[in-house]
Amino acid sequence: MIRRFSAMLFLLCLPAGAPLASGSPVMEPRFRGVCWEAGGEVKPADLARVRDLGAGWISQTPFGWQAAADRPKFHMATKNLMGFGPMWGETDEGIAVTSREARSMGMRVMLKPHLWVRGGEWCGTIRMRTAEDWREWFRSYTEFAVHYAALAEREHIETFVVGTELKGTSSRESDWRRVITAVRKVYHGQLTYSANWDGEVDSVRFWDALDFIGVQAYYPLSDKPSPTLEELKAGWTPVVQELAETSRRWGRPIVFTEVGYKSSELAAARPWEWEPQGPLDLELQSRCYEALFQSTWGEPWFRGLFLWKWHRDDRREGGPEGRGFTPQRKPAEAVARRWFRAAG
Repeated sequence: MIRRFSAMLFLLCLPAGAPLASGSPVMEPRFRGVCWEAGGEVKPADLARVRDLGAGWISQTPFGWQAAADRPKFHMATKNLMGFGPMWGETDEGIAVTSREARSMGMRVMLKPHLWVRGGEWCGTIRMRTAEDWREWFRSYTEFAVHYAALAEREHIETFVVGTELKGTSSRESDWRRVITAVRKVYHGQLTYSANWDGEVDSVRFWDALDFIGVQAYYPLSDKPSPTLEELKAGWTPVVQELAETSRRWGRPIVFTEVGYKSSELAAARPWEWEPQGPLDLELQSRCYEALFQSTWGEPWFRGLFLWKWHRDDRREGGPEGRGFTPQRKPAEAVARRWFRAAG
């Protein structure tokens, strides 16, 4: 108990933006977060609903745009000019304003830049043809990451993600260590990388340069159309064992930087797929949430999660007919609220 109190006191006394990556990092007691929709301008009432959920964090996701998976150059769209470019909440201005509003509501922010490959190909398939192309890609990516890291520093954003689901690149350890070094020069908060669930977590070899292990945790739990809670928890058992070993090996806690389930029949079988599949099943989404929290929340290596996805206007999103990811106005919202608002 004394050791635990001392760790908490040390966290509270850390100077703002103190880097944590050397040795065993002192972490937040628990990330209770949602992935925030980058729609129109945010209003206090929008974030008040997140706070009512019991969440203390939001994540924001600006995008970089790559023409093809094997093209080394991509561009940032930091402004929305005459209706073209990213949504308001993905622009630099939108990120800054949303961060300030969240802070005014007593919440914290994780900034998680992402790449979008035109044509719909997943960013995890990014690959280059030549060594020169790889050098050019990492040069472009470093510029991209440093831009958003500097924005995070200016806006006092507490956590920054140096990369998201870039499975085709993350085995290039020395290149990624250079990206991290460049980011650390301009940003002094907590750093992570968001590895995809399908084997990338173990292929990353630079976790020691970061403050915690980030996982995009869309693990399949059951092939059955309507699995029970116990069957869903059984699906988590090998995952929890594997993640516990990963945390022990690297000496880093783990945060699910994204996790979520659609309210449709195959939510547990293929949770990573964007489009809902099968008939509406609100109760399955609720059971998936319950299995998620029961299986992970009490684990000593686990430091919390960000639920995908929370929309700015919940009067128009979610609801009893919605088969998409959001828990808003569905039974799953009550599950998240119960766990988020519980002590510990």
